[in-house]
Amino acid sequence: MAETPLDSIPSIFQDLRTSFKSGKTKSIAWRKRQIEQLYKMCDEQKEAFASAAHADFRRPSAETLLYDCGVLRNECNHTLNHIDEWARDEYRSDSLPYATMDKYVHPEPYGICLIIGAWNYPFLLTLSPLIGALAAGNCAIIKPSELAPNSAAIIAKMVERYLDPSCIRVVLGAVDQTQALLTGDIDHVFYTGSTMVGKIVMRAAAEKMIPVVLECGGKCPVYVADDANIGITAKRIAWGKTINCGQTCLAPDYILCSKTTESRLIPEIVQAWQSFYTDNPINSDSYCRIVNERHFERVTKLIDTTKVVYGGQTDAKENYIAPTIMTNVNGTDKVMQEEIFGPLLPIITVSNELEAVEFINSRPKPLALYIFTSNKSLANTVINSTSSGSTCVNDVIFQIAPQCLPFGGVGESGLGNYHGKYSFDTFSHMRSVAYSSTWSEFLVSKRNPPYDQKKTATLESLAQVRRNWLPLPRLSLWFWPFSATTTAITTHTGDRDVKDDK
Repeated sequence: MAETPLDSIPSIFQDLRTSFKSGKTKSIAWRKRQIEQLYKMCDEQKEAFASAAHADFRRPSAETLLYDCGVLRNECNHTLNHIDEWARDEYRSDSLPYATMDKYVHPEPYGICLIIGAWNYPFLLTLSPLIGALAAGNCAIIKPSELAPNSAAIIAKMVERYLDPSCIRVVLGAVDQTQALLTGDIDHVFYTGSTMVGKIVMRAAAEKMIPVVLECGGKCPVYVADDANIGITAKRIAWGKTINCGQTCLAPDYILCSKTTESRLIPEIVQAWQSFYTDNPINSDSYCRIVNERHFERVTKLIDTTKVVYGGQTDAKENYIAPTIMTNVNGTDKVMQEEIFGPLLPIITVSNELEAVEFINSRPKPLALYIFTSNKSLANTVINSTSSGSTCVNDVIFQIAPQCLPFGGVGESGLGNYHGKYSFDTFSHMRSVAYSSTWSEFLVSKRNPPYDQKKTATLESLAQVRRNWLPLPRLSLWFWPFSATTTAITTHTGDRDVKDDK
């Protein structure tokens, strides 16, 4: 499909704004219908999605079916199961002096949300945020990555076919289209991609004073303790490092372990890779490719052939890089200066978990931290001594799967989070609403000028929130009928007094 003409983008914004102002998207029934259609799209078109991703970067069909379409269907169902609960006003209790007010939080949609997707999981990372945006009642503009053109084209085609085009649109293109969208009439931005571009997106959002979520990346460390189950550890690291050819934001980036553990771990990782892809992965249908020539050249430049103990083979014609292990690596090596986003696995030796923690803390906060150990106390020590977007003990990547957990970064690895209810909350403005009673005027009126010492002391006492006071139930449920009755009596008495005066 062709790029979206730049001169058509203003009319897209105008159409979506008209739809949002109509109130159409605020209907829970409409939201459910769109999410049901999104589920249907991911189910009926899963083979077409898999073919598109394979055409883009030789991605194995199974990885698209499992980790894009399968995860998206689960998220659709989870959202449909809970959307009524999430969208409901949430009443709040409070201690005196505010217990007589009726207080609740009302989730409301922002308006038009811009979702900028990524190429490495082209369907999951583009459509998963859309589920949250729709659940919250927003209109949405989707900008798929131009680096996976076949995937982007089928997203545009199927979104138009399955979803409401008056409220959900896809814009195709590259930098020019993205800039036009960022300067357009948007109310929220959700971006997945590099930290460098994330900063550009954040500056654009700051100009408009609109909320932004940045899902970036970073170098995700793996600490392998001496007591880890080496066989299982090796298989799980090997899987996480080469799924999608290492082009996963949550992929284990490098290993920290003792010299003894390193010597035990390397042959097990090699054995795992050979069981996955044979000893010649270039011939395996299960092994992906680097997305394009530019990224191929970037990753190959990170390979220090003097430190390669396994792999290292490349083929520029296919953008192929073999699973590779590098040892004797230190923190100043080129491979340690940026997120690898490829199938290279550097190993840095440390004496113990304290040295590993020191190394991790000397670098930007990662999107994920992985710990392999049979000692829960040791794992907790590492967790409590570091900071990361997420942590997984004795596995990699799979902390992204539970819908009850937020997914997001911290520091340079990202801002904000999503998945499950966290997606709904991300795309909702939580509006505070408070109803004050009229019967309490005999107390409230004491705030009015003129002030004197006695009145000030009374107000200080009434307005003070005491320590250890428990929240009171919704007293307004009792006081509103009382207030209405009091008002009616007062009004009736007032009418009688007026008649008597006549």
